Amino acid sequence: MISGQLALLISDYLIWSLTLIGGATLLLGLRNRLQRERWRMILSRPPAMAAFILLLVYLLIALLDSTHFRPLEIRQTGDPATSSKQYGTTEISLLDLLLNRIRLTDERSYSAPLALYGYSKEQVVTTTGNRRDYPRLKYGGAHVTDPANRNRDLLTRGSRGFGIALLILLPVFLLYRLMVRASRLSENNPRIAWAAAFATLAGLVLIGAVGYQLAGPYHLLGTDKVGQDVLYLGLKSIRTGMLIGVLTLLVMLPFALILGTAAGYFGGRIDDAVQYLYTTLSSIPGVLLIAAAVLSVNLYLDQNLTEVASLQQRADLRLLLLTAILGLTGWIGLCRLLRAESLKLRELDYVTAARAFGVADVRILIRHLLPNLGHLVLITVVIDFSGLVLAEAVLSYVGVGVDPSMISWGNMINSARLELAREPLVWWSLATAFALMFTLVLCANLFADAVRDALDPRLRGRQ
Repeated sequence: MISGQLALLISDYLIWSLTLIGGATLLLGLRNRLQRERWRMILSRPPAMAAFILLLVYLLIALLDSTHFRPLEIRQTGDPATSSKQYGTTEISLLDLLLNRIRLTDERSYSAPLALYGYSKEQVVTTTGNRRDYPRLKYGGAHVTDPANRNRDLLTRGSRGFGIALLILLPVFLLYRLMVRASRLSENNPRIAWAAAFATLAGLVLIGAVGYQLAGPYHLLGTDKVGQDVLYLGLKSIRTGMLIGVLTLLVMLPFALILGTAAGYFGGRIDDAVQYLYTTLSSIPGVLLIAAAVLSVNLYLDQNLTEVASLQQRADLRLLLLTAILGLTGWIGLCRLLRAESLKLRELDYVTAARAFGVADVRILIRHLLPNLGHLVLITVVIDFSGLVLAEAVLSYVGVGVDPSMISWGNMINSARLELAREPLVWWSLATAFALMFTLVLCANLFADAVRDALDPRLRGRQ
């Protein structure tokens, strides 16, 4: 049982609220037959099904890392009657609690994946005197008394994890067979790609079970410059990437929807004003505009440190402001697309007929234009999400991204650029950040392709 005081950050409230609203909207939408057919069409494609499951795993990790609390601490005074209880001053998340076995095993500096010794030579004190050698790690492989037995221990733990994975997958396989049989008996066409779902779950369970057996006793993906476990840093960065993508889209959507549809439908001076606005913003290099805004925000935070209770809250506030800045500068592309589509839709017969019958412009926009723009918005949003995840990495690399104290893929890559220039080469931090970020971006794009094919009738049946 967790003993602590709930201490949710602003971003925690946002991500949980968005998840609950999105889940409720999805469940309500599935009551509609047309929506069910669209989702069946999306999940009938094996790449889309695999991507959907992986995106759910990323979301689950982000939600676990978005439940912060202050742990209960007991101050011992020697006399149990006078010992006091109070809550800590640092917030930790449920993900931190689950990853305690790798979170609290910091080494002195770099160590390679699954290594027993440090990566750089140090002054080591031995029974025969002092000499420069690779020091034995404090936590990584500390249970291995004879280094020659390391490979045997790795094989034993890996085999144990493989066996656990098989036991977990047995009921999953039986459920998979039942779903396949039910799909064959049903008349639904197309059928959901249950084989791809089972294969993806099997891979995740296998990686998770083997990784759990190896992580903790060893540093599965090595450690960084200050000795932190790289696997822990990579998993913690998922929340930052998800927040950057989702919250930025929420900021940019109202600007793109309102200005784009208004410019295309009304035309005239409104269209000229909107075009002048986004043309002016487009003429300014995006990185320079974002950098100027971020530096202004940092200056404000530095001058008002008393308004922020902790460093973690300061980093969270800077993250939210960064998403706002990215949203305010990233709506131009979608706005242009919606303007062009609105120009075409306003000339169609049913819009002209509604206008001739005296229907109000606002009602025409809500009832006729927005429903026909929904597929474009959804497709663009899913595709832009991957671009925003990459944008965080680029901005952090040039020093205007998230707070340096916040764990993110961008900060990991920014640290790795110095590690690539040292000898011997430290590659695992960059590889971990790249692999996790690439997986998220690839899944988002694969899922977006399936969404596009399901929502755009002109593309159906071409594959």
